[in-house]
Amino acid sequence: MNVFAIGPFVVSWLTLFFGAFVYFKNRKAKLNKVFSLICLSLFVWAFGYSQMYNTKGDDAAALFWARFGYCGAVFIPVFVWHYITIFLDISFQKWVMRVLYFLSLLFFLISRTNLFLYSVRKAYFWGYYPQAGTVYIFFVLFFTLVFASVVAVLYYRLRHKKEKLLSNEVNRIKYLLGGFAIASTSLVDYLPNYGIEIYPWGYLSAFGWLFCMWWATFKYRLMDIRLALTRVSIFVAVYTFVLGIPFALGIWARPALSWIAGGNWWLLPMVVMAALALTGPFVYIHLDKKTEERLLKEQRRYQNTLKQASIGMTMIRDIKKLLNLIVHIVSRSVRISYIGIYLLDKENIVYNLEASRGEGSKPVSKLGSGLGYRKPNHGPLASGNFLVQQLIARKEPLLLGEEDAEGLKIEMTALGASVVVPSLIRERLLGFMVLGDKRSGEIYTKDDLRVFTVLANQFALAIENARFFAESQEMQEQIAQAEKMATVGTMADGLSHQINNRFHALSLISGDSLDTINITDTSDFVPDQKALWEELKYAFLRIQDNVMQGAEVVKGMLKYTRKSDSGFGLVSLDEILNSTLDMVKYKIKLSEIDIIRDYPKDIPRIYGNLTQLQEVFFNLIDNAYDAMMERKQAFKEPGYRGTIRVYTEDTHKPDGDGAASYSRSHNGTFKIKVEDNGIGVKPEDFKKLFTPFFTTKVSSHKGTGLGLYVLKKIIADNHKGRVSLESNYRQGTTFCLELPAEKEALNSGGV
Repeated sequence: MNVFAIGPFVVSWLTLFFGAFVYFKNRKAKLNKVFSLICLSLFVWAFGYSQMYNTKGDDAAALFWARFGYCGAVFIPVFVWHYITIFLDISFQKWVMRVLYFLSLLFFLISRTNLFLYSVRKAYFWGYYPQAGTVYIFFVLFFTLVFASVVAVLYYRLRHKKEKLLSNEVNRIKYLLGGFAIASTSLVDYLPNYGIEIYPWGYLSAFGWLFCMWWATFKYRLMDIRLALTRVSIFVAVYTFVLGIPFALGIWARPALSWIAGGNWWLLPMVVMAALALTGPFVYIHLDKKTEERLLKEQRRYQNTLKQASIGMTMIRDIKKLLNLIVHIVSRSVRISYIGIYLLDKENIVYNLEASRGEGSKPVSKLGSGLGYRKPNHGPLASGNFLVQQLIARKEPLLLGEEDAEGLKIEMTALGASVVVPSLIRERLLGFMVLGDKRSGEIYTKDDLRVFTVLANQFALAIENARFFAESQEMQEQIAQAEKMATVGTMADGLSHQINNRFHALSLISGDSLDTINITDTSDFVPDQKALWEELKYAFLRIQDNVMQGAEVVKGMLKYTRKSDSGFGLVSLDEILNSTLDMVKYKIKLSEIDIIRDYPKDIPRIYGNLTQLQEVFFNLIDNAYDAMMERKQAFKEPGYRGTIRVYTEDTHKPDGDGAASYSRSHNGTFKIKVEDNGIGVKPEDFKKLFTPFFTTKVSSHKGTGLGLYVLKKIIADNHKGRVSLESNYRQGTTFCLELPAEKEALNSGGV
């Protein structure tokens, strides 16, 4: 095989693989499709030329492969133009694209004739090369004009629209311009077509240009163009020195070396090459490190600041203070236009913006074509949002401009984000940071993303710790409150005695005063005195009424708090509800709701403890009232009125003689259901409802979270029953109590 055929052959297949990889990465993206067509055209061109170089002594075959190569080459200009229009989101007149495609198709048809390539020449040291026909010069002009137009468009966008571009877009355009600078060296390939013997290295230039296009489109975020060019320059300089010195010794010092070492003159260049080859990598690494430190001095400064901040943030217990500190440190040290921190709410439904800094305006158009600006959307994001799902799936920072997700680009632009960094803890997305552009115009590098990832994960841990600390404090307060309530319960007996004594004294005083008023002769009183006497009589009557009502309140409190002396026995559902309502009416306004008793009067009695069952129904009615008031205030539904319905399951099944029979389970219980039309329970709260200190109440008199826990203990542990619930959010809740019934209690000798 001709050694000069190896290069274009390898490049052709690398290009084809390149294009296939990009195409199958996202077959729906237009940019990917056109990029793949460019790769296909380059493959046909490079493969055809590799076969032409490899042809020996067959002019016809060599000419065939030359023309075969140009079947791909003629389409490169139009595909590149199409690619740039998509890349920059430019809308040209359709006829421009049609003309370019027509010209490429015309050159494709002519490329098979002598007008394009009339023969091949085999006198070149690398082998065959085609000779230009009459029309070939027009193709060269077409190719040059299109590429020059592309460069002009890129340069104009970079020079005159830079302030309206995102920093990543600026960097992409710089890579493309660098790629076209490399591609311009391929113009040397046209010279041998006119008999000038210069080795056509255009396939290398084309591959380098293609690589720059790919890097700009899909990997632009990984490296600043300055750093990329600097590293390439250092590499070329070091290895030119490493390889150049031995070759210089071999060429210019060969006579002297031959005089000293004879036929072994080559040993010294080989030793020098080996020594330089060993030291070359270390020299390159050292120079690269020093250059990188100089170029990225500012970046290293703020990265160290963020690392230090991430270490200390776990010590902060106040969440609001922590969030404000993070946005302050990041915005000030990195100098970005905008930062926002979103956190998942307690219901695990939406991510709310909890802290932000800066304006962060973004271009409306998807690639920054300068069609206008808008401020970021600060509204909540649902947990099912596309951006949120991408963060959960990828578990890595997302950058604006990724071509594989158009929806992602739209979501990030709406948020004013150049970068979105997830905050993960145990595979759970606790929140995320939204970062705008750097004010310096520089891009976010790999090192930036690594530091932000560490910061975000430390921030997630700090938030978790702060929330745990806050919940612990809240739990301690609830425990203290529960202890106070328990103390009040134990004091209730003594307090009620003292209160009743005062009520008794007031009753005696008002009664004696009324007796005196009633027996007093007022016939000689003037009208004003009679009116005053009547007012005094009315006042003492009001005192007596309030004394009686106060005594009833104390009596109800004693009923609720005092341990029952009788223990377990047979009690009716009406008896439980009546005594419960006597107490609950002093906490809630029964006039605002309807309580419906939807059960027959002759249902079986319950075998249970009256005091404990009062507590159960007190909690159920109290919770239902709060849920109904919350729905009323939240949704403002016209005609809405809270309703609590108490009923037994299957209460209206007539038996053979017309009496009502009742549905009982096999373990000797029957079901009582308490149904309300309140706000209901969210699905994610179901498992936590009976957990101690968990509450969903949002009123100012927030619950302790112990009611349902105690309720379950009373039903399950004390009465050997069961409690369950069904609920639909915004519709209502139904609690089902399974309790021992009268018949089974009698049979077991319980009474």
